Amino acid sequence: MSPKDVVFKKICKDKSVGVYMGKRDFVDRVDSVDPVDGIVLIDPEALQGRKVFVTLSCIFRYGRDDMDVMGIAFYRELYLSTRQVYPPLQDREQGIHTKTQAKLLRKLGDNAYPFFFEFPDNLPCSVALQPAQHDVGKQCAVEFEIKAFSAESQDAKVRKRSSVKLMIRKVQYGPDSEGAAPSVEITQDFVMSDKPLHVRASLDKEIYYHGETVKVHLDVTNSSTKNIKNIILSVDQVATVVLYSNDSYVKCVAIDESGDAVSAGGTLQKVYKLLPLLANNRERRGIALDGKLKHEDTNLASSSVIKPGVLKEVLGMMVSYRVMVKLIIGGLMGSSEVELELPFKLMHPKPDTVKESEMEEEMVFQEFKRSYLKGMICDDDDEEGNVSGGEDMAPKEK
Repeated sequence: MSPKDVVFKKICKDKSVGVYMGKRDFVDRVDSVDPVDGIVLIDPEALQGRKVFVTLSCIFRYGRDDMDVMGIAFYRELYLSTRQVYPPLQDREQGIHTKTQAKLLRKLGDNAYPFFFEFPDNLPCSVALQPAQHDVGKQCAVEFEIKAFSAESQDAKVRKRSSVKLMIRKVQYGPDSEGAAPSVEITQDFVMSDKPLHVRASLDKEIYYHGETVKVHLDVTNSSTKNIKNIILSVDQVATVVLYSNDSYVKCVAIDESGDAVSAGGTLQKVYKLLPLLANNRERRGIALDGKLKHEDTNLASSSVIKPGVLKEVLGMMVSYRVMVKLIIGGLMGSSEVELELPFKLMHPKPDTVKESEMEEEMVFQEFKRSYLKGMICDDDDEEGNVSGGEDMAPKEK
């Protein structure tokens, strides 16, 4: 749960099922992933003998809903797991896996039942490609969803008014340790020049956090007879859709066209600063984002870090970053280029952890509106069967 013990809730339209969860973001630590846990609150009278199920699903969507052609949907279900919550298949106490669940059960009473899911280790993190301003509907994205519903059986048709959907996110933070700072150098020989051009570029570290300036150290020794007319540095985001086509989308998210020149026999030592920010790329269609962009701000997608042995093909979309250093070389027959590439990781820092003993005992219930999910774009909250129920099902404060 969050430090303030905020509990997010959502209740279906016919009030038969409500879902309560202590968090919406679940962290992938590469070797393990936070489990998804929560509570389902039922109304036996509204159920009218129906059973209650909860599903965790991961969907890779690569087209809008209105692009479906001849019954072929432009999405693929990467993962689906279903649990029967009511009538319970095991003793209620055996279904409690976290202190959050235990506290919610005490708070919500006898009609509350726990649910618990563990992510498999081969699922991607939440990521989406930024749509153009005129685009509507769902775009290319990896989405995670919790759905609770009441029905006669698991395979029976689900009425919208008897179901509730909650969008959640699977996110990654920077690891505790990082590799060596990226560094690359190149020696370039030219025709009609006895001595070469030597260029060395390096970064301060391997992992940068969102909003942090990337410093590029450049050392140029131009012993050749050629003149360097310009030096251009950029940060490229490479988003590779590995599931269905292995297409790669390379987008420049920061650039410094310095205009620096190095004459024949000259040298240059300089530190360039690049700041890759979504704020500077609002109009750029196809840039990968963490989650989806609609109600609230988000950020450029974090670098993908995968567990060794996991097939990349099942991960939907892979994101990586690189600094490109380009030197424009003048010549009698036209210009040529010398390029250097420095790969690095762009991620979130690990948040401060709060011990269970330090959490506030008092719970604050908050409607689980999808707009609270930073960076998520969702169906309308008011669609039938997917509305917040306020306090209608929650017991009075004790």
